[in-house]
Amino acid sequence: MKKSLLIYLLIICGPALYGQTDTSFFFSRVKQDSSKLKLNMDAVYNRPFLQMGKLPVSLGGYLEANSSYFSTDGISEGLSFQLPRLTMFMSASIRQRIKFMTEIEFEEGGREINIEFAALDLEFNPLFNLRGGVIMNPIGSFNQNHDGPKWEFISRPVSSTTIIPSTWSNVGFGLFGKYSKKNWVWAYEAYLSNGFDDKIINNNQNRTWFPASKANRDRFEESFNGVPLKTLKMAIRHRKVAEIGVSWMGGVYNKFKDDGLVLDKKRRLNFIALDINSTILKDTYLNGEWVWAYVDVPDTYIQQFGNRQQGGFLDIVQPIKKGKMLGWSESVLNVALRLEYADYNVGNFQELGLRIADHVYALVPAISFRPSAQTVIRANYRYERHRDLLRNPASQTGGFQFGFSTYF
Repeated sequence: MKKSLLIYLLIICGPALYGQTDTSFFFSRVKQDSSKLKLNMDAVYNRPFLQMGKLPVSLGGYLEANSSYFSTDGISEGLSFQLPRLTMFMSASIRQRIKFMTEIEFEEGGREINIEFAALDLEFNPLFNLRGGVIMNPIGSFNQNHDGPKWEFISRPVSSTTIIPSTWSNVGFGLFGKYSKKNWVWAYEAYLSNGFDDKIINNNQNRTWFPASKANRDRFEESFNGVPLKTLKMAIRHRKVAEIGVSWMGGVYNKFKDDGLVLDKKRRLNFIALDINSTILKDTYLNGEWVWAYVDVPDTYIQQFGNRQQGGFLDIVQPIKKGKMLGWSESVLNVALRLEYADYNVGNFQELGLRIADHVYALVPAISFRPSAQTVIRANYRYERHRDLLRNPASQTGGFQFGFSTYF
């Protein structure tokens, strides 16, 4: 991995080492086709790339860095600085209608290195194409469309990271296609992949916790139980109205058989997600997602391990000034607001009939400045209310975040 990073840096910095500061002879920005209707599921290729001369290889990436000051119930650990992720991606046209794309992410200053996407696409027809490799399961919208520079908010949505464990990638194969006519476009994706394991109920969180399966690196080598995880998404978009997506992901998470010996029944989990984005009142942007999760928890587990979860977010982004600012000719100043909710244990206690209250609310007002569409400087105030399952008084967390994210 270090060799790959060194090669990448040499490619980027090589011309300067030889006194050539104008890299236009070697690199050119790949132009995006703005005439086509793009969906959330197109996000993996809908990024700014640099073309390397006449080679059929394009490079890109993005960086996020920020500072934060938070306190919970009046107790604070002070000001901190973070570099949550540096992501690099590469795309190659191997032959006509054969493409390869990979995305490698360095998280927490390089402490974790993950392959989030590495897939080969074989294009036969707009409605019928094959994809295989490490794929991002198309559940909801954020899991595929998660690049930091696209968002006015520093923290990722709670429901999209703790219920849908974004970013959630697996080795798998499947189909995808798209049909468009005038102002309409319809698209689908369908995959079989490796899936979750029993860490979702056997973890140090002492609750049903889907992100615990991300720690299982073996999912890139073999299935935990031999039953593939299935993911299906369909989306429709009208150029002047909105995009709506509906997705489902389901499979078996437990090891029900070992060497032919039956250990347990097959225990399933299922996610259903609805996402929507639209521009209203000419330039007010709305983006939202809601997810329902269901899991078959064994009766031997106590009720703090929920068998249902739900949550979502809604972003409202309003430009308040466009044009030349601070010397940048096409800059934009935005105000934004995010509303968030995640309930990790939907239902009531069996003995008392009282509602279980293991949930969190969050409110995030934001100001962002974009000197270009590919770079965002953002300031957020984040307020959260956490309620434990016994309905004790909610803990309150508030704090400021300031940082930037940019493609390069």
